[in-house]
Amino acid sequence: MRHLALLTVFLLLVGRVNAQSTAQAGPERPALVIGLVVDQMRWDYLYRYQDRYTQGGFRRLLREGFSCENTFIPFVPTYTAPGHACIYTGSVPALNGIIGNHWFDPAAGRTVYCTDDSMSHSVGSDSKAGRMSPRNMWTNTITDELRLATNFRSKTIALALKDRGAILPGGHTANAAIWFDNHTGGWISSSWYGRELPRWVRDLNALRRPDSFLKRNWNTLFPGDSYRQSTEDGKPYESRLPGGGKTFLHRTDTISGHSRYEAFRHTPHANTYTLETAIAAVKGEALGHRGTTDFLAISLSSTDYIGHTFGPNSMEMEDTYLRLDRDLDRFLAFLDRQVGKGRYLLFLTADHGAAHVTGFAQENRLPAGRLSDDSIFLQLNRMLDRQFGIRKGIRSVINYQVHLDEAALQAAGANRTAVKNRIIQELLQQPGISRALDLEQFQTPLPEPLRTMLINGYNQKLSGSIQFLYHPQWIDWGGNTGTTHGSWSPYDSHIPLLWFGWKQRPGRLVREVLMSDIAPTLAALLRIQMPNGATGKPIPEVVR
Repeated sequence: MRHLALLTVFLLLVGRVNAQSTAQAGPERPALVIGLVVDQMRWDYLYRYQDRYTQGGFRRLLREGFSCENTFIPFVPTYTAPGHACIYTGSVPALNGIIGNHWFDPAAGRTVYCTDDSMSHSVGSDSKAGRMSPRNMWTNTITDELRLATNFRSKTIALALKDRGAILPGGHTANAAIWFDNHTGGWISSSWYGRELPRWVRDLNALRRPDSFLKRNWNTLFPGDSYRQSTEDGKPYESRLPGGGKTFLHRTDTISGHSRYEAFRHTPHANTYTLETAIAAVKGEALGHRGTTDFLAISLSSTDYIGHTFGPNSMEMEDTYLRLDRDLDRFLAFLDRQVGKGRYLLFLTADHGAAHVTGFAQENRLPAGRLSDDSIFLQLNRMLDRQFGIRKGIRSVINYQVHLDEAALQAAGANRTAVKNRIIQELLQQPGISRALDLEQFQTPLPEPLRTMLINGYNQKLSGSIQFLYHPQWIDWGGNTGTTHGSWSPYDSHIPLLWFGWKQRPGRLVREVLMSDIAPTLAALLRIQMPNGATGKPIPEVVR
């Protein structure tokens, strides 16, 4: 009996030790998660330039990773801030509050910027560029949920040239979010994240790398006549580099004044610098080597600046992606060495795509055109004054929406329904507008996915009263050069989504998934709660 009792005690102790060991180990997770958002990357860029991609960049991601080939944005407008917010919240503008890069706030009576925060101040600069925070985002993010799941032991570091490309992915609890300041030519942050920049950021700023890149200028990686996926250089419908020219060689060494660092943003060198900074972050914060899962959120913004300026069919765009491919090759090789193959999980996606430049489309007999919010704003106000006696009855035209001045309508004694109906009629007379509808009485028959995209983009507290939609390849753009994005059309809403590294097997998925599925998929992989406003679902083929 005594031996049996001792054996029982021994087994109980072993069981307790094993249970404690299992509890301490916790769920299996990667050492580091890397979110890589390539700003304005159309899905077709994965394959358009593939013949000259290296084996270690985009080709490696496609060869060794899992590609969701039909990933779409589930809302309009397809802009940078809503895109980044959706990727990391798994939610849509109707719920997360990020309805555009800017929007008209009816309560404040003014246009606000997505990450504006008057209660924060700049860190690392005496400019106003750091008066930012995630305060305007109503929901949390997958990066917040990872911090919560580990009792804040995990680190989240977010970086981008654009403030919104760092702040929104970093979420409310990021350890650091940094972005580029034209005033200082270096990385800065906000008091939301702390009183001073991390030491590794200050050390990097001291090197003045952007100045070194500017001295190099920007020439083509290969001989100019080999760029067969592009139009000839310097088309009339292409814009100019800020402070510079519109053809190669792009001289950046002679640009001075306020255009100097703005020009830097418009070169692929800035993408190189962003990934160099990501490497410094991994080293400086010991990411992936701290006994818990860390998160590095990176947004590559130069592709967007260059895309707006020169367009998808330019030599500049082709050269940018050929250079980015080589940057990715170096970055992945670094992660293999520093963190270890199979120990990190990386996903690559985009916040939106882009339309062809209007001049390019028309040159090739494709239907296209452009309007501007400013011209629509003036036209609608003139019409209301003429027909209803309403002075300045439109407060704002922004994000394809019309905001009424309710006080002006009341002062004129106008029938609000009649006014809205007349505005819709006026909008429909515009050659480039295909639809106009009352968002407050949403009964207009619309084909999918337009109906769902409009519903997901409509925020009752922040959106306007009337929505309008352009014909495909018509853009909201005031100038005669360059291009933009924001529509429901596939060139704006079809984005890449690649999963690579930890637990990922090579594969390709052709059924449709949504941008809002990314954060729930990460939550399922990491075995943590999905963000608190998430509407997306885990992608089974990725989680498996």
